[in-house]
Amino acid sequence: MPLKKLELKPGVDRERTRYSSEGGWYECDKVRFRQEFPEKIGGWKRISGNTFTGVCRSLWAWTTLAGQRFVGVGTHQKFYLELGGSYYDITPIRATTTNAATFAATNTSTTITVTDSSHGAAVGDFVTFSSAVSLGGTITAAILNAEFEVQTVPSSNTYTITSSVAANSSDSGNGGSATDAAYQISPGPATEVPLTGWGAGTWGESTWGVGGTGTIKLRLWSQSNFGEDLIFGPKGGTVYYWDATNSHTTRAIALTGTDIPTKQNLVLVSDINRFAFCFGANTISTSVQDPMLIRWSDQEDATNWKPSATNQAGSLRLSRGSEIIAAKQTRQAITVWTDTAVYSLQFLGGQAGWGAQLIGDNVSIVSLNAACYAGGVSYWMGKDKFYLSDGNIKVLPCNLLRYVFGDFNLGQTDQIFSGSNEEFQEVWWFYCSSDSTAIDKYVIYNYKDNVWYYGTLARTAWLDSGMRDYPIAATYTYNIVNHEEGIDDNETGTETAINAYITSSEFDTDDGHKFTLVSRVLPDITFDGSTIDSPSTTFTLFPLQNSGSGYNSPASEGGNSTDTVTRSATAPVEKYTNRLDIRVRGRQMAFKVESTAIGVQWQLGSPRLDMRVDGRR
Repeated sequence: MPLKKLELKPGVDRERTRYSSEGGWYECDKVRFRQEFPEKIGGWKRISGNTFTGVCRSLWAWTTLAGQRFVGVGTHQKFYLELGGSYYDITPIRATTTNAATFAATNTSTTITVTDSSHGAAVGDFVTFSSAVSLGGTITAAILNAEFEVQTVPSSNTYTITSSVAANSSDSGNGGSATDAAYQISPGPATEVPLTGWGAGTWGESTWGVGGTGTIKLRLWSQSNFGEDLIFGPKGGTVYYWDATNSHTTRAIALTGTDIPTKQNLVLVSDINRFAFCFGANTISTSVQDPMLIRWSDQEDATNWKPSATNQAGSLRLSRGSEIIAAKQTRQAITVWTDTAVYSLQFLGGQAGWGAQLIGDNVSIVSLNAACYAGGVSYWMGKDKFYLSDGNIKVLPCNLLRYVFGDFNLGQTDQIFSGSNEEFQEVWWFYCSSDSTAIDKYVIYNYKDNVWYYGTLARTAWLDSGMRDYPIAATYTYNIVNHEEGIDDNETGTETAINAYITSSEFDTDDGHKFTLVSRVLPDITFDGSTIDSPSTTFTLFPLQNSGSGYNSPASEGGNSTDTVTRSATAPVEKYTNRLDIRVRGRQMAFKVESTAIGVQWQLGSPRLDMRVDGRR
């Protein structure tokens, strides 16, 4: 028999069986397709050894007039500015008290009880003290004049914090002096928390005496730069403002002005004519939040939100759906997603301000961050499918629908986020698998080659920005990493290998009727970009007697089913193992290539199999 050339179509297909997907790929992790051939994805490297507090859900990059390159970092506990690898806490202050807080400590204990009338703090809140004096002997003023996290709240007038050292005597009077306290805005949950029982769900959802159900939503931020300044806010909360003329160590403050929205679900600044927007805002002059209401400020004035004959501030209410979920700046418009429809928000000029045009109905989106704009097209994840809009809304064909939505935690959809990787013309979505409350999987659409692939990776936010040298992502180790930098995993400062593999669908070795014996594999692979002298990958053949028989055990016929391809030279022509001696027998087979070592980068071509007919069994 002539050599069998393995020319497999690009992309991974999990919509059909392993056998009916013959001629393609079925499984992968940490692999992408470029020019229709699979290769290991690029590595990642932390930007510094510094960390932030909390799970990051939002990243936004911009440059000030002074040339400072900032990234806004919104976590479930705080809000930071990243500059030069350092994280500066600019979390706004919600309340301050002067000469009102007193401390009490017990000998040998690190627990400090703080008394501050009507403090309003909850467990997990952060408070900073100043003007403190020594307490309990070893607890000095230098220790107390710092930031603390509230541990317990026994009453509306007291709470406890933890000292870094234990008291060596009891003290209940704070040395006879009261202390100043500054309370930061309260954190939000790191994940969606399901509720049942009294108080859960909406009024009247259940019958009398029967508890309802509901969910405490996780803390999500939206942010956008207004010139060189930053406007941002937590979903359901206040709008905040950070002025770039201040130091990056200066905290943000609540946006002040005329009829500023007091509640919003999403903030955005338009590229066109610079208007500040709040989606899902409270109506003017009330505290009632309307999840379908859009409000915008006067042009070039983020402090004036009161419509008048002399400005262009305004509002409109969308009609399709019950809640605005997401909004993105797209080409010459703002695309707005409700839970059932998609609108195009366009600037009309004059007193009319902005107008909304319905561009799609009966369309879903799963989260605030599930939409991405790349290559002039909007892509987003719905509740059971993917969509695109290039002027017209279309369902995006996907060969991984069952794989993604069949292993999908519906209770954690707010965590889902997307991002582009323009260098490779990809859109990424990160999500929680069905048994996980943390993000652990991703799915990628390559819009150049129109193919899909997937893998496992723990990330919490993503930003592909021309402001940075690489796409950046936030991790569960509370730092930011540069993606596509290097070829290994350097999230923690110590390089570890990225385990990358791809496995084909099952294919007939002959006509599917006769057994064949494969005795050699002629590899076709390049190790360009590898950083070690002898990079290698493992090639494996999995033989089957029949498509439903499972892989043969043992796989080999008195030989090997697995062998290693190792590069031995790079010039004048790259040299590597030119043949693999394998001995496997079957009617169908699957093929796998895998790398597990540091410093290895590879791209697969079209390997050949040397086989002969081996009769029937």
